[in-house]
Amino acid sequence: MADITWGFIGLGNIGYPMAINLRKKMPKSYKLIIHDVNPSAMNRFAEQVHAMRDRNAADNPYSFDIADNARQVAEKSTVLITCLPSPRIVQDVYNSILDHGTLPQLADERLFIDCSTIDPVSSREVGDMLDKTNCGHFVDAPMSGGVVGACAGTLSFMFGSPENLKELMGDQGAGVCSKLANNYILSINNIAAAEALNMARQWGLDLRALSDLIKSSTGRCWPIDVNNPAPGVDESAPASNGYAPGGTVNIIKKDLELAMAGAKASGALLPLAEKAHEVYRAVEEAYSGKDLSVVYQWLQNQA
Repeated sequence: MADITWGFIGLGNIGYPMAINLRKKMPKSYKLIIHDVNPSAMNRFAEQVHAMRDRNAADNPYSFDIADNARQVAEKSTVLITCLPSPRIVQDVYNSILDHGTLPQLADERLFIDCSTIDPVSSREVGDMLDKTNCGHFVDAPMSGGVVGACAGTLSFMFGSPENLKELMGDQGAGVCSKLANNYILSINNIAAAEALNMARQWGLDLRALSDLIKSSTGRCWPIDVNNPAPGVDESAPASNGYAPGGTVNIIKKDLELAMAGAKASGALLPLAEKAHEVYRAVEEAYSGKDLSVVYQWLQNQA
């Protein structure tokens, strides 16, 4: 493929480091066009990319532009990535792209890659809308790995797309279904890990020693391995840094709600979901904006 232009819309907690890593790792001859509703996020991106330049070079090889709106990004991009916080915002952005009619033709067919965590119905509606306009192919590609993975460039992606594009998780919509299944497990494990460590604390156990044991036992899970909820057990974890997020309790509650809605629509039974949702509602009310592992702190305050 010849030099192409990439677009990126949504410079939030995960989208921002994704866009930075994309600009770092794509061929320097490629251009990146960014847009976000928050001007400060775009200004921050510009400052960081300018700081990446070789001080001995005559110019900055990391080419990028800032667009005024989503339509401008789509008009010029062969590959457009969106990373947005809710189904409504995803739909609004793609509607705004098509508000002024069909996009101009490019030398290569456009590819729209939505990395947002949304429900499968909304994702398929956006895909169908784009298909009807013949503007390009739409792929749902939610990711796992959170802010830490986005910064490190180690996210894993779950693709749902037409088979001729990429046979991986399944048809369009399969990516978001896979992400919601994954995050449902996370939402339950996050509470279970917090409960277990809080219980162990009450028993007088050494939580660091217990966590090391769990890492090599059948209770092993991401909240113990990477995001330990007990302060002081893992100095790099949010819990040891005032529960500064990572992934917020607000986001895991939202993802749980999307999984519950999808399960209800398909007739799947989720016996633990209602109680978990009750917990996350209470934790969000007390600790909005904190890391999802703050469930541990909330449990301590219930005693």
